[in-house]
Amino acid sequence: MINRELIRIKIVQLTYAYYQNGNRNMDNAEKELLFSLAKAYDLYNYLLALIVSITQEERHRVEINANRATREGTEAPSQRFAYNKFAVQLEENKQLNSFMETQKHRWEDDMEIVRKLCDQIEQSTIYQEYMVNEEDSYDVDREVWRKIYRTLIQENADLDAVLEEKSLYWNDDKEIVDTFVLKTIKRFDPENKADQELLKEYREEDDREFAIKLFRSTILNADEYQRYMSESSRNWDFSRLAYMDVVIMQIAIAEMLTFPNIPATVTINEYVDLAKLYSTPRSGGYINGMLDAIARHLIQTGKMMKVMPEPRPRRAYVDNQRNNAPRREGRRPTIAQTSAQRIASRTQPDAPQENIE
Repeated sequence: MINRELIRIKIVQLTYAYYQNGNRNMDNAEKELLFSLAKAYDLYNYLLALIVSITQEERHRVEINANRATREGTEAPSQRFAYNKFAVQLEENKQLNSFMETQKHRWEDDMEIVRKLCDQIEQSTIYQEYMVNEEDSYDVDREVWRKIYRTLIQENADLDAVLEEKSLYWNDDKEIVDTFVLKTIKRFDPENKADQELLKEYREEDDREFAIKLFRSTILNADEYQRYMSESSRNWDFSRLAYMDVVIMQIAIAEMLTFPNIPATVTINEYVDLAKLYSTPRSGGYINGMLDAIARHLIQTGKMMKVMPEPRPRRAYVDNQRNNAPRREGRRPTIAQTSAQRIASRTQPDAPQENIE
């Protein structure tokens, strides 16, 4: 599940936090990185378990209404959603149940949000159309949960608030973890029954090593990488760069020099996208130009054995159009307002701590 996109995000957050707090202990910072990645996988399982808890709450409601109908001699309520075939399979999933047995956070402790989500689902058009749909199949049951998750759970302020109380990482992790949950729903096959495989903690076996090597290279070679930035900043005062721009470029240079199999253009594009999310409105274009110049310098001086495409001639009117175009905003305004700042505060007196041992 944990892929390199998420790893890069975490390293941006943790590198920022590393420089913001006064106790720059490399071993502790590395432990914090791995812990934060593990918390993302916890969230993945926790959100899958939310589907189970909502189903169980719905089942409880149906049972109450069925008993009332028996007493009053009225029609019994439909059990269709309460025993949704996909949700029942997820409820029985061995891997999810084994994981949740080891966790201190359980949805039974947050039934208020579970009930609120149940109410929202029952009032939705998705639910109402599902309940009258004459087709009764596993595919229909799985698809209704995919729609419910995407429409009512993926962007839910009440749920986000609950998750943020559980872990300082989860509010920022949820956006990308939601995509993994939706992918998992789509992958479920009734033939696999309780043995359906969930996503592995790391997408590739070497991704954990990728995270450690990239983070260590970023921190241990900071002076060298910042010198490349200073030399490439031309007429711009390097000391006046937004601090987040420096952090993002430092990590990008570390990746270009540490991982010879990753094309330089791929690395540049990844960190330009991160700059658009986490830094100033103009950072994306500036970082793109800086990293392009640095990459070409590293190739020309023999420090990096990669190739770059021939530079395109720049035309003024194109640049003006780009500068005047509205910026596509990310969900998170700036990293200083999100988890990086909160992670940095972990080392401050009286800051709430999560156990990372």
